Amino acid sequence: MKPLDDLLEEAKQAHGHLCAGQVLGVRMAMCGLRELGISDPRGRDRKRLVTYVEIDRCATDAIGVVTGCRLGKRALKFRDWGKMAATFVDLELARAIRIAARESSKELARARYPELESKNAQQMAAYRELTDDELFTKQWVVVDVGPEDMPGFKGDRIVCQKCGEGINYHREVILDGQTHCQSCAGNSYYRIA
Repeated sequence: MKPLDDLLEEAKQAHGHLCAGQVLGVRMAMCGLRELGISDPRGRDRKRLVTYVEIDRCATDAIGVVTGCRLGKRALKFRDWGKMAATFVDLELARAIRIAARESSKELARARYPELESKNAQQMAAYRELTDDELFTKQWVVVDVGPEDMPGFKGDRIVCQKCGEGINYHREVILDGQTHCQSCAGNSYYRIA
């Protein structure tokens, strides 16, 4: 695995700036990969890893940079739980670890760098040097990654009988014997204007 400073520079380039969330995300991904024993996630180990992120903030971009997992490659999964946490799944060895940021790390950052004016500056400095145990909780978990959620899955494309749009990855809903997309089944995130 590359050194922390190299990964932070890559995260900065990909995200557009470096902030405490980027540092936390890089460290979180490094911790998860180290726990799984995955040393080359963007090279020889790239097909072993699926990562679930639980927040859509700066850390998620950093996690993607370190792991090489991307939404478009179906290796990065987003669960909108609003938590600064990620689960790293080793598909080859069928094991997973969930890493979550400790709330106490913010106070540790304030205590370690009281001379720095902003929370972000305190956290950026501290998050580089706090131990993994000071920054994170670690929990071995089981994640059932179904075949339709695997990278590279090619399933049948089904057509919604109401709107006519195609549906991939078994995301259709059967209502009264008819095939519907999530939106036509009433699970839409949008409304027609």
